Amino acid sequence: MTTALAGLALPLVPRGAAALTTATASGLVEQVAAEITRIINSGQSEAAMIRDFERMMGRYGDMPTIAQSVLGPPARSASRAQLSAFADAFRGYMARKYGRRFREFIGGTVAVEGAQDGGRFIEVISNVRIPGRAPFEVRFRVWDRSGSPLFIDMLIEGVSLVISERSEVGSIMDRNGGSVDATIEALRRLG
Repeated sequence: MTTALAGLALPLVPRGAAALTTATASGLVEQVAAEITRIINSGQSEAAMIRDFERMMGRYGDMPTIAQSVLGPPARSASRAQLSAFADAFRGYMARKYGRRFREFIGGTVAVEGAQDGGRFIEVISNVRIPGRAPFEVRFRVWDRSGSPLFIDMLIEGVSLVISERSEVGSIMDRNGGSVDATIEALRRLG
């Protein structure tokens, strides 16, 4: 109840006036978990679920920050237009790549177990249970430097999504001669 009230009150607080709290970060992760569960159990086609997942990522994830981190050093020399196009292409790539696996999670639950302040971000610890599988931990890193609480990384059993995708995108960039524009086009086709 407290988390829900904090989430409702957050838009009423002027930007910069409220520091991110573990309750607010946990509330965000609970919203993400509820949205993912709704998408998975919606009975929609795979294409519709992927579209919903992509919109959800844009709503709850700090995609510009995630994309810059995944792009790595080339982000420093990329133009704003390239960074924006990369963030859009990367969000679509992630939605297709992971959205196609949604059916594996039907009947699963995500429970927030706690949160801890990591300094620059708050790490929300959750436990994922899927019928017929052992439970596993997912940690969401949440911050509010973009003006509202958003997640910037997920660690699945200790493995950072951002770091693993940085390696994947680095390989795609290498295959495309180090070109950011060619990598953007490749991401739009992959997933």
